[in-house]
Amino acid sequence: MASLKELLLQQKELAAQIEAARKREISDAVQQVRALVAEHGLSVEDVFPNRRGRKAAGAGGKVAPKYRDPATGTTWTGRGKPPRWIEGKDRAQFAIG
Repeated sequence: MASLKELLLQQKELAAQIEAARKREISDAVQQVRALVAEHGLSVEDVFPNRRGRKAAGAGGKVAPKYRDPATGTTWTGRGKPPRWIEGKDRAQFAIG
């Protein structure tokens, strides 16, 4: 059976081999992608259509409020944790038109 020192040395050597293999495979993948892009005349927008400031469908944006507290005028969209003024109550009485 190998000693702890020997096993740790093997682990270090394996980690170095793994890192070298990872770099080599990434380099090969990048070369393949570049060749395909050049062969088909692709642009960045063709490969990554949601870049350059355009948001993906449904991402972000404001949601109209659905409920209003008559006492304070505070609104809530109905998403996330309910505020204290509506928690545990019938939401229909707070619904906005």
